[in-house]
Amino acid sequence: MLVPVPGLSDNVLGFEAKGKVRGADYEEVMIPAVEAAVEGGGNIRMLYLLGDGFEGFTADAAWEDTKIGLHHGSSFERIALVTDHPVYRDAVKLFGHAMKADVKVFDTAELEAAKGWTAG
Repeated sequence: MLVPVPGLSDNVLGFEAKGKVRGADYEEVMIPAVEAAVEGGGNIRMLYLLGDGFEGFTADAAWEDTKIGLHHGSSFERIALVTDHPVYRDAVKLFGHAMKADVKVFDTAELEAAKGWTAG
């Protein structure tokens, strides 16, 4: 499931992934928030937390994530991935440069620093 991350600046969208993230989670939570931000103008700053309770993505969730990038990728200014999961850290480090946005990976212990960087 995806839940909002509390305590973020008004200019930052934040989501925490808990348990197994499914395509419906993207359709019901993340996509409407991203589309509302796009309609509001300006660039999107996002914080994405894959913490201790995160168990992975289903194939349809991965597809929905890809679609967000394809449809709205140029609207992102900054993306912070906060996780200690090595597979996701490495993937973002490997492919993050292909995005227009500034992308940075943080350890979960650095959550507050990630919030500040994303808002900055």
